[in-house]
Amino acid sequence: MASRQLKTLTRDEVSKHNKEGDLWIIIDAKVYDVTRFKDLHPGGASVFLDEDIPGQDATDIFFGLHRYEVLERPQYARLQIGTLEGEEPVMHGKINGAISDVPYAEPTWLTKGYSSPYFTERHRQFQLAVRKFIDEVVYPDAQLREQDGKRPSQVVFDKMAEIEMHAMRMGPGPHLKGRTLMNGLVTPEEFDYFHEFIINQEIARCGARGYGDGLNAGCVIGLPPVLNFGSPELRARVIPGVLGGKKFICLAVSEAHAGSDVFGLQTTATKTEDGKHWIVNGTKKWITNGMIADYFTVGCKTEDGFTVILVERGEGVTTRPIKTSYSSAAGTAYITFDNVKVPVGNTLGEEGGGIFVMLSNFNHERWVMCCVSASSQRSVTAECMLWINQRKAFGKPLSSLAVIRNKMAGIIARTESVQNWLENITYQMCNMTYKQQSNRLAGQLAFLKMYSTRCAQQTATDAVQIFGGRGVTQSGMGRFIEHYHRVAPFDALLGGAEDVLADLGVRQAMRSMPKDARL
Repeated sequence: MASRQLKTLTRDEVSKHNKEGDLWIIIDAKVYDVTRFKDLHPGGASVFLDEDIPGQDATDIFFGLHRYEVLERPQYARLQIGTLEGEEPVMHGKINGAISDVPYAEPTWLTKGYSSPYFTERHRQFQLAVRKFIDEVVYPDAQLREQDGKRPSQVVFDKMAEIEMHAMRMGPGPHLKGRTLMNGLVTPEEFDYFHEFIINQEIARCGARGYGDGLNAGCVIGLPPVLNFGSPELRARVIPGVLGGKKFICLAVSEAHAGSDVFGLQTTATKTEDGKHWIVNGTKKWITNGMIADYFTVGCKTEDGFTVILVERGEGVTTRPIKTSYSSAAGTAYITFDNVKVPVGNTLGEEGGGIFVMLSNFNHERWVMCCVSASSQRSVTAECMLWINQRKAFGKPLSSLAVIRNKMAGIIARTESVQNWLENITYQMCNMTYKQQSNRLAGQLAFLKMYSTRCAQQTATDAVQIFGGRGVTQSGMGRFIEHYHRVAPFDALLGGAEDVLADLGVRQAMRSMPKDARL
């Protein structure tokens, strides 16, 4: 089908089409004929008949009400009949892979004129490739699935597997050996936590929190115990399918009776008389990816204490969805284990040593959540900066109001502080063994997660105030703000509640107090 020939028009020519039966408008140097569309407009035809709209430049009015993406939708793009003579459009929407020029929309290491002691040019090349991939492959699916609640599309998992993204999200380690990462852009030997940091933050930019968890978050927290504590036979059987995006795994620890209290778990595992199998009974609640999981990394109460066992989906395992504040795309589940027979070879770590398996996993899980939180807060910062620049109230931009600038200052300061603390901890991770991380960073990560999620909730509240009614509307200008305000509490609970983590951080610090220290 041949493309339409657009006319070149002057502003005077457009101004003559200013009647109800002959109505043109200008938006960003483009001319639209809305004569027949006006009666179909969701806001009614009357908005097109206001004094400053018929035959006039409605750019400011349009962007005070709509996101740029509206102009890109086929049903509205076809309304364009021409362009203005001697003028060029200056607005643009989302550009795949692009770095934003909006102040504070990007961390300083991606901002022109700034340097970083942590990120190299190789990291920057990696970031550009990851952002382009996420924007082109993940973002469109994220917007659809976050709304309809369906699991992320298998084609997305497959494309992520092609560039070994599932493997990279496990962090640096032996599991990367022999893999071609990001089409060869980074070698397994040079891949570090800052590369994983980049992946986590780029996925979070999709602004679809439930979908983000549905995008194999269960693997990020459920597979490390298998990688680090599973037998060679178990690893060989489970890992290829999971990292290939064909099989799915989740971490099943929380119960209705015990959330952060790991030692209060009631799910039991008892051995058969011949000692060859575990019989698992109990329930798990709020389990991310539980609905799609083929494998369950389960915390159980055993005769020797607390033991972690890999349970495979099969007879006696049932899952049903739990409706939470964010999208069902996360696959959040209530799981029942009813006399499930599991080979003893599926034990992860030593019997009764499950607490060490879990503790080794918590640091990485909480660090990932801090990456996501920091990136999400930055996306909110960008949304707010754009809004206060283009939205007018009381006859002037929102940015001219001191109360708005004050809220914006708080949002920016919190975002920058979280990011910088996170970058520092990530640097420490790159220079510590896994055991050193467990000993030295548990308190730091507990504090950072607590601080990050408290900042997030304050930022969510302030952002809603900045956007007003649009900040509580699930579509239109404030849809990302509404979504963020609704899902921000998730990060304050998952991986350990704020108060529990705060207490953990202080207790860890007190254990390191020198005996001779006095005021």
